[in-house]
Amino acid sequence: MPAVSLIISFYNRIDYLRLVLAGLEVQSFRNFEVIIADDGSDDSVVRQIESLHKEFNLIIKHCRHEKAGFRKNRILNLAIRAASADYLIFIDGDCVPHPEFVREHHENRNANACLTGRRVNLSEKFTQKLSVKKILNGYLQNGFLNLLADGVFGKSFDVEKGFYFRNTFLRKQFNKKKRGVLGCNFSLYKELMLKINGFDERYEAPSIGEDSDIQYRLELLGAEIISMNFIALQYHLYHRLQPRLQVNLDLFEAVKKEGKAFTDFGIKGKN
Repeated sequence: MPAVSLIISFYNRIDYLRLVLAGLEVQSFRNFEVIIADDGSDDSVVRQIESLHKEFNLIIKHCRHEKAGFRKNRILNLAIRAASADYLIFIDGDCVPHPEFVREHHENRNANACLTGRRVNLSEKFTQKLSVKKILNGYLQNGFLNLLADGVFGKSFDVEKGFYFRNTFLRKQFNKKKRGVLGCNFSLYKELMLKINGFDERYEAPSIGEDSDIQYRLELLGAEIISMNFIALQYHLYHRLQPRLQVNLDLFEAVKKEGKAFTDFGIKGKN
């Protein structure tokens, strides 16, 4: 049995997914399975996904439903059901993990906490330079000066979040400030996720439903949100930012007014 089920939210960008899997290929901690939570990708993409186990030395499961709009939360709930491990890590299909990423999430796990890391946002130009081979050879973490230069002279941003600290004192100093959950970089025990009934499937637009809503309902249970800044690192591949839509903001306000940790629209379905 794997110690960790790592769930990747995914839709169509198979080129990006290969880069993410390359990052998972070089993880220092190896006892994990990968679950691709596919929000209705095209059939041509599905065929490529089914052959990925031949390209990478990873345990890969493909969890998919038909395309019917943005249903990220629904496919994530299906992936949770398919998870073999009792500990879950959630990432997006455009976030390449640092080689110590899975180990750090696993070693710092806490029965009543959700761990949340941060990410570097790569520019379009820097993203285009990447390849599976480069990531396997450590280009991102070993060539940090190149990334730093792109942060100063190019269009990458949050580059400082790519520093990886091993020193315990520095870790504590830089994680005193409370930070919110990022849907592309958080982990928790499956049991804790089940206590809030997973993701609220009423969110059918990007943002809030996969992070802010989760954090709010976890904190209603008394769970702690632990920052993993400079510890659990990712490199976010370039794409245009998606706006927060009012429909999600309105739903989140309704959830907060209700004040319930357990959603009726989650893993177990509506009561």
